[in-house]
Amino acid sequence: MATVLLVEDDHVVRGAMLRSLADRGHAVHAVGTALDALRRVASETPDLVVLDLGLPDLDGADALRMLRGITDIPIIIATARDDEQAIVRLLRAGADDYMVKPFTGAHLDARITSVLRRAGRASRTVQPAVHEVGGLKVDVGERSAQLDGVPLALTRKEFDLLAYLAARPGRVVSRRELLEEVWRQPSVGEDQTIDVHLYWLRRKLGESAAKPRYLRTVRGVGFRLVAPD
Repeated sequence: MATVLLVEDDHVVRGAMLRSLADRGHAVHAVGTALDALRRVASETPDLVVLDLGLPDLDGADALRMLRGITDIPIIIATARDDEQAIVRLLRAGADDYMVKPFTGAHLDARITSVLRRAGRASRTVQPAVHEVGGLKVDVGERSAQLDGVPLALTRKEFDLLAYLAARPGRVVSRRELLEEVWRQPSVGEDQTIDVHLYWLRRKLGESAAKPRYLRTVRGVGFRLVAPD
């Protein structure tokens, strides 16, 4: 199973989640602060982080951004904030998934399995190669991308999305294909996840949906990556 870092302030909830995940075969390390989480990730590299937003030393959203600065391992947000705008901000900041409290240990275990499966599938769908489309260069092996020679600061999932499209220049890729091959999550309501990542990817490419250069939307079908005219 997986090595999970559980970052949860409430010691009662933390203990219950730890026992539940351990009973399901996971190796679980639990901490109660953002600082301890950063130290653990830097020194031990778990397979996945479950991050509570209500931490005593740092807001969970800030902790997420700091974690994304040092690692690209999957992060699931555990939050009591059932607010769409807040969830969108978390996805933009690099979260791979989110769960609204309260939830069961079985539900969390299923989400962990799903996120790890998507992460593994995404890494297998792009072969080590360098793809060049116009002034865009994507090095899959190095997990780096450049636009006109300037490095792009991409999140893990933004890179996976760009690499998948760059490996298929000019071909229209459907939303369903992106969900299955990049996210490995063909579930209802995940279109928003694609739209959020495309929005931020477009911004980093210096374009918008209204004035596209590389990322073109084919209405009702999907998206394709092309060299600018």
